[in-house]
Amino acid sequence: MKYKTCVSVAEKTPRRLKQVVKKALKKSDYVELRLDFLKPENVPEALELVKKDLKRTVCTLRPKSEGGKFSGNEKERIAILKLIAEYNPFLLDVEFNLLKKNKLLVNYLKKTKTPLLVSWHNFKKTPTISVLNKMLEQMAKFSDNIKIVTNAKDVEDPAHVLALYARVSKINLIAFAMGDYGRISRILSLYLGSPFTYVSLGKATAPGQFSLSEVKSIVGKN
Repeated sequence: MKYKTCVSVAEKTPRRLKQVVKKALKKSDYVELRLDFLKPENVPEALELVKKDLKRTVCTLRPKSEGGKFSGNEKERIAILKLIAEYNPFLLDVEFNLLKKNKLLVNYLKKTKTPLLVSWHNFKKTPTISVLNKMLEQMAKFSDNIKIVTNAKDVEDPAHVLALYARVSKINLIAFAMGDYGRISRILSLYLGSPFTYVSLGKATAPGQFSLSEVKSIVGKN
């Protein structure tokens, strides 16, 4: 089976981030830059250091309200998201909750033709299949690249999320469940059509995340 991986990189300094990105891209197809782990004032330096690698990079600036670490206010975050867009990364991850209430940002990203990954996370539970289907429809209005992640509370929850793959054809969908119950959905999503799965080089950056070496041992090397 051919599959792709995306290493989540969450470092606190630009130079350390560059070092880990270089290491990760030798082993993985893509990297996710968790830029919210940096101080806001350090993000421009980080972008400059890795700009040659941004064609293989998913840029994420997650706020605390969405499970991230960004320490600034929302006005600052939107300004940084616009800055990231100017660097034209492989994908810019922007939360659905932000896009649906900020038309100015949506218009800006359309104007700059920024490849957008619309994301939605539910850290408390996994909604019903009908709720997830409605969420998928609403998110598809903003981009063909969609990420839906929930928290699995029992063995049935991952199936609700994975059922979304049967509803898409022209959408690049990344859908899985977090936590111990949802862990296997990170692998199964690859078989159902996910463009890649998020992994770590060592310590997980999200609940239930596999390391790159674990995924290779489970799925097999390309």
